[in-house]
Amino acid sequence: MAAGKGVWSIDIGHAAIKALRCTVHDDGFWLVADAFDYIEYPKLLTLPDTNPEQMIRDALKEFLSRNELKNDKVAISVPGQAGLARFFKAPPVEAKRIPDIVKYEAKQQIPFPLDEVVWDYQPMPGAHVEEGISLETEIGIFAMKRDQVFRSLQPFLDAGIDVDFVQLTPVALYNFVAHDLLTANPTKEEYDPANQPESYVILSMGTETTDLVITNGFRVWQRSLPIGGNHFTKQLTRDLKLTFAKAEHLKRHAREADDAKLIFQSMRPKFNELVTDIQRSIGFFQTLDRKAKISRIVPVGNAMKLPGLVSYLAKNLGYEAVEIDGFQKLSGSEVTSSAAFRDNIMSFATCYGMCLQGQRKSCLQTNLLPQEILVDRLIREKKPWAVAAVAALLLACTVNFFFHWKAWNTADPEKFAQAISAVKWVEQQSSSHKSTDDQYMTDAENLRAIGNYVVGNEENRRLWPELLRAVTASLPTYEGKPEELWKMPIEERPFLYIDSVESKYYPDVSFWYTVSLRERYRQTVDNSKRLDEAAEVGLTAEDLDEKGAAPVEEGAEPGAANPMTPAAAPDASMEEEITPAEGEEAMEMVDENGEIVDALAGPTESGWVIQLKGKHFHNSTKARQNSGPQYVRNTLIHQLESGSIMLDDGSGQMIEVSMKELGISHPVIVLDSVPRTVQVDNPDYDPATMGMNGEAGMMAPMGGVNPMGAAGEIVPPKIPVKVYEFTVQFCWQETPVSKRIENKKLEAEAAAEAAAAAAAAEEGF
Repeated sequence: MAAGKGVWSIDIGHAAIKALRCTVHDDGFWLVADAFDYIEYPKLLTLPDTNPEQMIRDALKEFLSRNELKNDKVAISVPGQAGLARFFKAPPVEAKRIPDIVKYEAKQQIPFPLDEVVWDYQPMPGAHVEEGISLETEIGIFAMKRDQVFRSLQPFLDAGIDVDFVQLTPVALYNFVAHDLLTANPTKEEYDPANQPESYVILSMGTETTDLVITNGFRVWQRSLPIGGNHFTKQLTRDLKLTFAKAEHLKRHAREADDAKLIFQSMRPKFNELVTDIQRSIGFFQTLDRKAKISRIVPVGNAMKLPGLVSYLAKNLGYEAVEIDGFQKLSGSEVTSSAAFRDNIMSFATCYGMCLQGQRKSCLQTNLLPQEILVDRLIREKKPWAVAAVAALLLACTVNFFFHWKAWNTADPEKFAQAISAVKWVEQQSSSHKSTDDQYMTDAENLRAIGNYVVGNEENRRLWPELLRAVTASLPTYEGKPEELWKMPIEERPFLYIDSVESKYYPDVSFWYTVSLRERYRQTVDNSKRLDEAAEVGLTAEDLDEKGAAPVEEGAEPGAANPMTPAAAPDASMEEEITPAEGEEAMEMVDENGEIVDALAGPTESGWVIQLKGKHFHNSTKARQNSGPQYVRNTLIHQLESGSIMLDDGSGQMIEVSMKELGISHPVIVLDSVPRTVQVDNPDYDPATMGMNGEAGMMAPMGGVNPMGAAGEIVPPKIPVKVYEFTVQFCWQETPVSKRIENKKLEAEAAAEAAAAAAAAEEGF
């Protein structure tokens, strides 16, 4: 048995439990193996007549009876197919921003909500930081569903074993190869992605699956192949008509069989199937990393001891095989020279990799142990101290009570009985008066609240819903049948996509309406007049485009870096130049009183500035004059400037209300960009036809082909479409129903007075 200060790595397989204990050598570099255990089950866990939970429980009980874990850390491995690994390259950013980028990327890469998984990440070797900027940083994200993690931990929890590290088997194998085999690799400062060192293919065959890991020490890629040792046994049971137990025995001792040739011929289809799966996986990896140079295969796992399998793989794959007959950087002759250890050395590669991680000697240090287990363990460790603290506090309270009781006991309570009684009576009277006063104050506050509610202006609740309804009504719609809409090309669909709606209150909205916004609003007014004149003769924006209307710029309009932050308020001299500006044509209109006013005059008094951020794909080359910013002006801006909606007048009757009556005015495009080409999802692309999803990582299914169209053409998952992104702002000065009704009455009275004055003037004439 070994002393403390070590790491036990435990690998629960389908055929046996493997365990290895390592400590760090005095030189701080080598690991020393000072204990191991190999406990084989009576039967394979995958057989239908077995009880896997009970067999694992019995094996762990036997392990604890033979080994001492006190003061040691424990690391366990979980099968590769139980988790997932994703790798991405982070952009050059400050190193302190890497966690934020990783969290965003994890939401995209992990196909489950993050609260349902246990995940961790780590930059891969080869990344470096210069002046606080992370460059060429490839980051690995490793995740496992929370219920699967606890299912893997349950045997250890039942056995009373505290686990410190949970790691995926492929990652443990990578740590083993990077530390023990890739000894001639360059340092991370010398690493050149364009001239990579040689890569090794690690083949870890288990009972049901084979983990394939490809790494050059700086990058790693993995996937799980659905073929294992049991598949060879089942092939023998079918071909030779044997029971599973006999076929398993015959497989392990194939060379001593009477007819060894017949056995190998029976297993040859599975040999070919395994080679095909490996070749397909390696081929897919090389499409992802064309600069990778694969030179060797590293077979691990007892299933690889099948006679002739390693040489068959090396011959058909065309790579040299590295047969594991010892670990180069693991000392401890008492373990490494043991016959049982050497007989099963190929199955201890995972345990070796876990020991490296437990002793902080591995490249990857990610840990999938749930945080709540660490918290529970910390609380359990602190409980004795907490009990001791409570006991000390209780003792102190007892001593303190004793001194107080002694002081109280020295006084004669009878001397103060009458005074105490009088004080209690006064106290009761005071409490009664306070209670009555509190009740009166509560009743008064309730009456005041009821009064405020009764006389309050309830109609203000409708203002924001009316505003949102006005914005929604200003978006373009399709009047035809839905099925016709979805047959249209994306760039011809009449859609505006609003990504966000923001608002900001101004005590004086003229502060927002600067000289630059005035010029943008001139374009809005010109465009609105153009559309109104076209509507009078029955033309639409598309008709104007076909008739060759004046071209509209597609460049980015000038805007501030933050559209919601206004420019500095103009001084008096600037205000004098605004109406009209130098070289600017004055735009005049007549108000309801017959007075000429400036159409470009900005809003005054208090109000809100509403900002809409969005985009559209309506950028067809067939309608260049109704695309980009012009399409926004022809639809959203025009409706906000001169449109109307149906609203309740307060009595349940729907009436038409214009945008100006709602208080909406001066819509402008404050910020946009030149239409650019982006990749969007192809509506004709059917992922159900894919056999391989094209993503890197072990979760990709095998044997995929590109989806084909009806005519045999390749249908891409993404198609290029031009997108135009914009930011629109407009002023909104709250106008409730009562104020709108009052304004209509005033307008009607003014119109009546004007009509009467005109009639009187005509009679006088």
